[in-house]
Parts: sequence; C-alpha cells; structure tokens
Amino acid sequence: MPEDFRAILETFENQHPQRDYEIEISVPEFTSVCPKTGQPDFGTITISYIPESLCVELKSLKMYMQAFRNQGIFYENVTNEILNDLVAAMQPRWMQVRAEFTPRGGISSTITVEHYNETPPDELQVI
Repeated sequence: MPEDFRAILETFENQHPQRDYEIEISVPEFTSVCPKTGQPDFGTITISYIPESLCVELKSLKMYMQAFRNQGIFYENVTNEILNDLVAAMQPRWMQVRAEFTPRGGISSTITVEHYNETPPDELQVI
C-alpha cells in the first residue's frame, strides 16, 4: 500500500497506561476493490486492542479506512496491512484486526490477524 496511508493515522496519549483495557472499534462500511475483477468489496473491519502509551484518533482512522476505497487489494492483504499500519503507529500491547467481507458469488470470507507485544496471549488480562 502507499506509504502515505500510514501517515493519515493520528494518535493521542493513553491516559491510563498502567491498566490493561480493551478498545474495540467497528468499521461497518469498509470498501476496497478486488484486484482480479475490479468489483467493489464490502466488509466490516473490527479493530480490538490493548493500548500501551498511544491510542488511535478516530477521525484519522476513518480517513485511513476510506483511503482503501479505490485500492485493488486482496482481503488477506488489506487485513494484514491495516494491522501493520496500526501497530507501527501505536505499538499496542495487543491488537487484533478482524475483517468480515460480505458474500460474493456465494462465498464469504473472514480474515483475523493479531499482534502481541512480547506478551503471550494467555497472560493478557482485560480488566
């Protein structure tokens, strides 16, 4: 993806870095383009994360997500790109990006990717 996509993302300081808490953000109108057919892909992107020192600013996240609207990109790639860009911007303790794409041709796909900041998943505790 273009490097300038990542530059769209803004962050703000986590006011409670001493506490593990989960933030869940839903983007129910995500759109990109199938690189093979040129047809639009529609889906819901759910971002869940436990912040470290930074949180993502929602208006910038909205603009970032909208930047994919005309991009030809496979489901698997866009899901991983979103995770990579958000992790680079925030360095969260844990993050999951779940992309649920609407059916086309009788097939639907759900892609889930995760990032752990050197903490095994069984040691994460959401309060």
